Amino acid sequence: MQIGRIKLVNPVILAPMAGVTDLPFRLLVKEMDCGLVYSEMVSDKGLLYKNSHTMDMLKIDDRERPVTMQIFGSEPASMASAARFVEQAGTDIIDINMGCPTPKIVKNGSGAALMCQPDLAYRIMVSVVETVNVPVTVKFRKGWNNGSINAVEMAKLAEKAGIAAIAVHGRTREQFYSGEADWNIIRQVKESVGIPVIGNGDIRTPYDAQRMLIETGCDGLMIGRGAQGNPWIFRQVAQYLATGEILPLPTVAERLSVMLRHLDMLVEYKGEYLGVREMRRHGAWYTKGLHHSSEIRLRFNQAVCKEDFVAVLEEFEE
Repeated sequence: MQIGRIKLVNPVILAPMAGVTDLPFRLLVKEMDCGLVYSEMVSDKGLLYKNSHTMDMLKIDDRERPVTMQIFGSEPASMASAARFVEQAGTDIIDINMGCPTPKIVKNGSGAALMCQPDLAYRIMVSVVETVNVPVTVKFRKGWNNGSINAVEMAKLAEKAGIAAIAVHGRTREQFYSGEADWNIIRQVKESVGIPVIGNGDIRTPYDAQRMLIETGCDGLMIGRGAQGNPWIFRQVAQYLATGEILPLPTVAERLSVMLRHLDMLVEYKGEYLGVREMRRHGAWYTKGLHHSSEIRLRFNQAVCKEDFVAVLEEFEE
């Protein structure tokens, strides 16, 4: 798969997720054969006002390349300026968020709200494409609700604007993450444009990935919640698509080893206080379904320093 001039080693892609796809997690999934990683969404206004937290989100490690930085906003001029910031930070690709369903993003006219204003969405896409030299992509949903399904219209506008690739989440904004993703809309989008289309929604196993490729004809596969606590899924999917081989699930020891590495990176990148607290959520995902997982999660939530967290892992391993 190729996006503009960026050629991917495989079509298995990490979806952008707020509070999840920070630099440490992106590095982890890259080690697990992820073909392309997306950052958390970055506010255009945060960049323009040089908010310290927002600027920290622009940090890129060469080991994670190729990397896509995702920006969100609702004004063509400010989005173009934000794209210039992100390009200067060294990103390989810039993505425009038109799919985030959360109220605080939508109420400002950003994210999925842009699907209700196709003309504005088009002007934003044109503005960003004309400002930067790196490929620009866009991610949106099936539509706002079942009465307003316009993914195909948005896809055609994106292609007209010079967008290099499209990612489609097969749910409406009204659904958030409930119910089943509609893969048929991904197929319709793929059939309507000539640029690469990335399918997103309900890929949790290598079999799901292959089925989406067959049913939709999409060029790439984007995995979001299926990767939470499960960075191995990228290697499993890539291997299955390439050879038909199903790799074994990670052992408990392998899970614990990766959790410890993830904790170390979070602490190094964000400091002990914040790193440990963010690892609580990841720890719950990593241990879901394992023996005594509810007890382990309770212990994780009580950890206030790195040593506390490590002690829980060591007891779990025993």
